[in-house]
Amino acid sequence: MEKLITSINDVVWSNALIVLCLGTGIYFSVRTRFLQVRYFREMIRLLFANKSSETGVSSFQAFSIAIAGRVGTGNIAGVATAIAMGGPGAIFWMWMIAFLGSASAFIEATLGQMYKEVKDGQYRGGPAFYIEKGLGIKWYAVVFAVATILSMTLLLPGVQSNSIALGMKNAFPIDPAITGGAVTLVLGLIIFGGVKRIGKVAEILVPFMAGAYILMALIIIGMNITQVPAVFSLIIRSAFDLEPAFGGVFGMAVSWGVKRGIYSNEAGQGTAPHAAAAAEVDHPVKQGLVQAFSVYVDTLFVCTATAFMILFTGQYNVLNPEGGFLVENLPGTPIGSEYTQQAVNTHFPDLGGGFVAIALMLFAFTTIMAYYYIAETNLSYLTKKGTNKWLLTLLRLTILGATFLGSVKTAEMAWALGDIGVGVMAWLNIIAILLLQKPALRALKDYQAQRKAGLDPVFDAGKLDIKNTEEWEVPQKVASV
Repeated sequence: MEKLITSINDVVWSNALIVLCLGTGIYFSVRTRFLQVRYFREMIRLLFANKSSETGVSSFQAFSIAIAGRVGTGNIAGVATAIAMGGPGAIFWMWMIAFLGSASAFIEATLGQMYKEVKDGQYRGGPAFYIEKGLGIKWYAVVFAVATILSMTLLLPGVQSNSIALGMKNAFPIDPAITGGAVTLVLGLIIFGGVKRIGKVAEILVPFMAGAYILMALIIIGMNITQVPAVFSLIIRSAFDLEPAFGGVFGMAVSWGVKRGIYSNEAGQGTAPHAAAAAEVDHPVKQGLVQAFSVYVDTLFVCTATAFMILFTGQYNVLNPEGGFLVENLPGTPIGSEYTQQAVNTHFPDLGGGFVAIALMLFAFTTIMAYYYIAETNLSYLTKKGTNKWLLTLLRLTILGATFLGSVKTAEMAWALGDIGVGVMAWLNIIAILLLQKPALRALKDYQAQRKAGLDPVFDAGKLDIKNTEEWEVPQKVASV
């Protein structure tokens, strides 16, 4: 079974997907004239600009749900894995896919908002919705919805719960089954409360967990401030095969940097549009810009914090693709969150392991919450007359079961299954947004024109000749901001 899963993973994550992700990011960056730079201040302004309604969550809640999905075990264990498999240079390629991917994230989130609809008394949207309404390809939309439900409920939760269990076991000798049972119980209490409860929990936990973790990283960076230039130099030189210690791993650096970057920030993967669609805004571009900013928070802030802590302290190993190690500073240490725990322990022996374990628990737990929300949205798409309560209960029980099982299975199996889920969704969604780019780019042009005229942009789908956008064909409930 493990060999079969590995073979499938190798096919899904072939060089073609790496090229597709990087190429799409470059393409949309050029087409939007690098909006990820031009509109950076606007992203932050919009983050707090709108309020929620009975059918939609606020921009900040939608941002928090998306960040909950983006910021997870990939930010701690995933960064360590990228360094172990591709050397320090993999971090540079994580930065690149984040910078370029933020443009892709803008396109997919804008489309998610544009083609949303009200179902089950709340806004629903995402790739399945915009594939059917924008491209008119029903079967493609159904394939995405089914693939997403399988990924969100069966393949991906185990990665998060497995990392939680291992982190707690390393810091506090707690049996993984006990950790898994506790996480599953709390998760059940939240997801049975619906999307509103998820949004409220996310907007409280996400700022706290990310802020505390980045604060710890800043303290460690401050304690090693004189090493910052050397670490930057190491990352850049290693990224282009110019560092003798990591010679010959250029391909691995690119591959693992992009793979772990996408796994972490999810840009182009098709997950964030679900949260984006739930927001109450008066122009789709507003939520597109907010979601583009969330990619920065995930990779340029949180992932970089992890990478610097590990590289400052030298608490990592780097595998030689031909066998053995290029660097082995931690003999016998498994690849994963242990690197980060050892890094923090270097400066705070009585705090490090426990702090990282708790941070990892919060990161991964909120990610599983986001997975459930995404799965529920796609189930809603497949059941046109409203979500069937029995199917919804089955969905909830499935993700709870996968969460518990993930906590007690091997890390290698969990990550391989997770990678397959991420890769399949990325293939399906990136092709879709490339085919459906015109409405999003037209909306961006409209937004820019209204801002230039000194107006607070309001979307008029009819004026832009964008079809099948029913929620934008009625007066918006949101007041100008």
